Amino acid sequence: MEYIVDLTWDREACVWIATSEDIPGLVLESGSFDALLERTRYAIPELLELNASDRPLTLTFRSERQERMVL
Repeated sequence: MEYIVDLTWDREACVWIATSEDIPGLVLESGSFDALLERTRYAIPELLELNASDRPLTLTFRSERQERMVL
C-alpha cells in the first residue's frame, strides 16, 4: 500500500511539519528537513501497527516550501 506524507515548511514557526491523510495520528515537526524524514520513517510503522495495519508499505514524500523575496 502507498502512503503519502506531506512535508510543509511553517515559516512562522521555522519548522518542517509532516502530516498524512493516509496515516491517522501522524503529526511531526523538526527544524531540519532531513531529521524530519528520519523521524517520519521511524514513526510510521509504529502508527500503522497501532492502527492495526501490517501490510507492506511504500512512502511517497511530498514537500512544499514557500518563501517571500524582496526585489
